Amino acid sequence: MSNMLKKEMKLSASILSYLFIVFGFMTLIPGYPILCGAFFTTLGLFQTFQSMRENNDTVYSALLPVRKSDVVRGRYAFVVFIEMCSFAIMAVLTLLRMTALAGSAVYRANALMNANLVYLGFALLIFGCFNSVFVGGFYKTAFYFGKPFVLHTIVAFVIIFIAEALHHVPGLEAVNAFGFDHIGLQLAFLLAGAAAFVLLTVLSMKRSERNFEKIDL
Repeated sequence: MSNMLKKEMKLSASILSYLFIVFGFMTLIPGYPILCGAFFTTLGLFQTFQSMRENNDTVYSALLPVRKSDVVRGRYAFVVFIEMCSFAIMAVLTLLRMTALAGSAVYRANALMNANLVYLGFALLIFGCFNSVFVGGFYKTAFYFGKPFVLHTIVAFVIIFIAEALHHVPGLEAVNAFGFDHIGLQLAFLLAGAAAFVLLTVLSMKRSERNFEKIDL
């Protein structure tokens, strides 16, 4: 597995997948739907899948002396690696906004989603949906990726819309808490997002392994 991950990182990956990790810094932008940073990270991963298809990387990988399931797992490992790099940036900057910048006027006056643990939970949900909808959709054919990415884009922006609208619903203002206010609620959203990410990713990977075994390359 480690060798397949190294192969993905050094040989298969598009440079844009690495560059788009920096969209995690959108966490600091006031007056902007900051969850778009998670979507842009997945857009960078999409560029890798496009590059791999054009370079016939899937066939090359399948010809290596490894199981076809290892090819799938290596690609999922790369996707999760990029997602976690971006998430680490989001997490550090979120903690900065929850502590040193918690009282900042520019964030307090922001009508859009605040950077807190709820935000991080939704970011993990977007990543999990990408792994399920796009990566899992790609491995139905191991070639076509246009429709899966369109579906992922729709799902991602529905999640972003819900996340942005949630704290405007009467009685749900606490989801947009500043600092460590309503920390129990914040942790619940974060844990739910993490559980969804793991579940969606693992189930998608298992399904992709089965599909890839059936594909005649």
